[in-house]
Amino acid sequence: MKKILLFITLILSSVLVKAQAQLAFPFQGGSPIMNRFFKDSLVVSPEIIKKKASGTAVFKFTADEKGLIKKIIVYYADDAILVVPIIEALKKSNHKWIIPDHEKLHDFILPFSINFNAPANTSNATIKAAFDYYSKRKPIISYNQVPLETATLLPTVIVSYNLSE
Repeated sequence: MKKILLFITLILSSVLVKAQAQLAFPFQGGSPIMNRFFKDSLVVSPEIIKKKASGTAVFKFTADEKGLIKKIIVYYADDAILVVPIIEALKKSNHKWIIPDHEKLHDFILPFSINFNAPANTSNATIKAAFDYYSKRKPIISYNQVPLETATLLPTVIVSYNLSE
């Protein structure tokens, strides 16, 4: 009898493990399509290019069962200048999110990294502008406790833009 109960327990646990392994990526098309979508949809503003801005921003957003984004929260951003184009790109991703079954809303955490590709012959003015931006940036930081609940952490989206001298 003990062997039968042990056998049944093993079978049930293996079924549960198999069910967890088959969780679909929450963006239609998978991770490479999500990265390409955000690289194509995120428009680096002229202000970012002028200031030679670069940095990281982490967002939490909520999607419903139809894939619509209901709420966007900035958890962290190296500077406020980076936030606006990312929010616009997130708004363009409506109807592309897939939430787990039996949920009406689901939270996702999506980090972004925005960097510039320096030209081969970088001038001192470009270096100075990048340093000035870095030294004068004003990070957006969450000082209070951040409730994560059941959020899905997605891979970082890396966006690079080219500088011209």
